[in-house]
Amino acid sequence: MKKLFFLSLILLTTAFWSRAQTSLLTVAEKSGFESTANYRDVQNFIEELTRLSKNIRVESIAKSIEGRDVPLLVIGNPLPSSPADLTTDKRIVVYIQANIHAGEVEGKEASLMLARDLVSGLNNEILKNVVVLICPNFNPDGNEAISTKNRTNQNGPKNGVGLRYNGQMLDLNRDAIKLESPEMTGLIRNVLLKWDPSVLVDCHTTNGSYHEEPVTFTWMMNPAGNRALINYMRDNMMPAVSGILTDKYNVLNCFYGEFTDLKNPENGWISYASEPRYLTNYMGVRNRLAILNENYVYADYKSRVLGNYGLLHSILDYSSSHSDEIKTMLKKVDMQTINRGSDPAIIDSFPIQYEVKPTPEKIKVRAYEVDVVTDAEGRERLQKSNRKKLVNAPYLADYFPAKSVSLPYAYLIKLSDPAIVNLLVKHGIKVEKLTQSATLEVEMFKITELKPADRLNQGHYTNTVKGVMQKDTVEFLPGNYVVRMAQPLANLAAYMLEPETNDALILWNYFDRYLVPQWGRGFYAYPVYRLMKKTELQTLPYLED
Repeated sequence: MKKLFFLSLILLTTAFWSRAQTSLLTVAEKSGFESTANYRDVQNFIEELTRLSKNIRVESIAKSIEGRDVPLLVIGNPLPSSPADLTTDKRIVVYIQANIHAGEVEGKEASLMLARDLVSGLNNEILKNVVVLICPNFNPDGNEAISTKNRTNQNGPKNGVGLRYNGQMLDLNRDAIKLESPEMTGLIRNVLLKWDPSVLVDCHTTNGSYHEEPVTFTWMMNPAGNRALINYMRDNMMPAVSGILTDKYNVLNCFYGEFTDLKNPENGWISYASEPRYLTNYMGVRNRLAILNENYVYADYKSRVLGNYGLLHSILDYSSSHSDEIKTMLKKVDMQTINRGSDPAIIDSFPIQYEVKPTPEKIKVRAYEVDVVTDAEGRERLQKSNRKKLVNAPYLADYFPAKSVSLPYAYLIKLSDPAIVNLLVKHGIKVEKLTQSATLEVEMFKITELKPADRLNQGHYTNTVKGVMQKDTVEFLPGNYVVRMAQPLANLAAYMLEPETNDALILWNYFDRYLVPQWGRGFYAYPVYRLMKKTELQTLPYLED
């Protein structure tokens, strides 16, 4: 099967080379899949692409902390001059991102190969229905630290790879909510808010269980997103993409996860990262489709790059052939979200805690059995054997609410500090300011326990908070902020403002100075109030300071 896959890739690339410059190869291709590109290699390749075709333009997502550009390739036929050109266009936008962790490099190489083949005219059918955005090097500062000392467990490339973190020593795939990096802030502003992609693909490399499949992937799964979109990915798009990748591109693949018990793999295969701090789940909470790609760390480098290339093609193949369906579905979900928030019913709720359950279908994984060995210090270790085993296991990837709260009509923020609301606005959440005083019956969160973590996490001693909701009558003054739920990003706003979610702003310390008195015991009221009933409020739009 691997030979057939390599043959199909050779035929694809040969078809392009016969029409274009044979010298336009990625670093991976030129080195016989021994090396990966540095920053200048990527930039030079992009410059060559722009000379080949009128169907590509380069924009900038951000400047990194160390001053490097984070490039965005816009590819279309015809090429839109701006997102406004797509207002009445049938095409959807698909955004492909690689190298968010710069030690996980095959997406960088595969996405550049894909860009080359798209602008060459090799994939005319795709560009009839899709505008493709590609960021091949999202973490350029981490990428410039290429060394053979990084990710030493990874099977190639021989010249080494970059670092996981960016120039601030932040993990960019934990920054989707707090937006403390220029890269993630730029992604929201210059990709999500500007181009509103229907589908996002985020390319990574695994660190998990042993198996044969060189490519794994899964979908956004946080239950605060629209359930119909999660089910669509689970039941329709992802199985179809897997089939295309197998049948058309001859790549072994399975959905991403890890065995819950390596000794007894039949017990379960779990995809555990469900918080919206992770980019794919963040996209789901924004009511868009998102795919997490995890290429198998122990597969050889060439198989990972070519397998990743095949996956990206498979996703574009499906997105192109189902563009009308996807566009209609997302528009419907946006309207449902707005209508729900305009006058929430008693049954309208928002999850603040959730639990994982098996998907309706089990998953097949081509695994390796493990042996129990004892190391020099007498500790038990698990070691991969050469014995292959086809495992049929429950796929633990369906997350459902375990605890929910009623969805409010609006949140009111009784603070004058603009830092918090500016963050909401950066995400695209609509915020208003009261122009007249209003005395309102609201729900307030009374804190009973607030504890910081013992260890720093991304520069934060993240909070654990407990408390109870109480009804109260509160006077709100002109200048206090209002976040209504009748907006497309209501789910994201609620996730950030509800105090008990696992990515709330209170968790990330945004409210710390307002919660504890300087002297004495107890806590101040959490300064975000829930207005439950539809109420006429005199407001004006708030613009970021």
